[in-house]
Formats: sequence, structure tokens, C-alpha cells
Amino acid sequence: MSFLSDAEIRELISQEPPLVEKFLDLETQAQPNGFEMTVAEVYELNGAGAVDFDNSGRKTPEKKLLPFDENGWLHLNPGIYSIVLNEIVNIPKNLGAIAYHRSSLTRSGVVLGTAVWDAGYSGRSECLVIVHNPAGFDMKKDARVMQLLFFRLGTDAANLYNGVYQNENLEK
Repeated sequence: MSFLSDAEIRELISQEPPLVEKFLDLETQAQPNGFEMTVAEVYELNGAGAVDFDNSGRKTPEKKLLPFDENGWLHLNPGIYSIVLNEIVNIPKNLGAIAYHRSSLTRSGVVLGTAVWDAGYSGRSECLVIVHNPAGFDMKKDARVMQLLFFRLGTDAANLYNGVYQNENLEK
């Protein structure tokens, strides 16, 4: 597995469909080994979720949108939240992606919960924000919180992502 460099990411952003679109500032977000993703919305989770083998019993919890204040800030008490990202990704058949939280979050007692981003996935994804710091954490709208690392597959994926989250959150 080899990760894409910033030059490769920039090249794929210039193609159709772009690897990443709706970003805020290419120069700031394109990193040597990935692309930094930013916060559009933050939600509080209300209720239980469920998962099973064939997804017939899959359920995601209800969510409540948390408003940013007049200066664009939001205080998060210790707990688990869901965020929707600003950026839309379009992963081609020869790539996959994984995400890691920025080190500034780790140093503040905050981590992200993410999943593998499959070849063929397109959408404005969500992830979890887990605040461990007993004092909480302040987050500003459009904050850079995650670095998405794209990697080449050994061969093109034979079956592209076609799950329930395909094209998610595009209306935002």
C-alpha cells in the first residue's frame, strides 16, 4: 500500500469528478501525505443504534443539530458527537482512504471515530468526535479536524461501494 502525495492529490482534484470538492482552501488543506477535512455541522446523538450481519436490523441513532454561536464556536462537553464534513469525496476504483484525527485534537483529549472509505464511495461523510477531556473541547465551524489519507489499491476494485451511505449529505 502506498499513500498518495500532495502532488497526486492535487492532480486528482483537477480531474472530473474531482477526488475532493467543496473544500475551503486547497493551499491550507492539501498536506504532504493527505487532505485535511473540515467541520460543517455537529450533532448530539440521541438514542441507540444497531447493526447486524445483513443490515436488515441496522439503525442509526436520532441526531440533534448543535448550533455554533455568533462567533462560530461550539463547546462540546465530554461525550460522543457526530460531525458532517464540508468536503465531498469521490473515490475512484483504484483508490481507498483512511482517516486520522489531527494531532491537535489528540493533544486536547479528543479523538475521531472513522471507517474505511471504499473505492467508489462518493459523498459528504460523517464521523464521530469523542471528547475525553473532562473540561470539554471548543470547536469552531470549518475547523480542520481530520486528515484523509488516500492509498492505491493493488488492482482496481471489482465491486465499487454501493451501500446506503453512497451520495450521503450532498444537500448540505
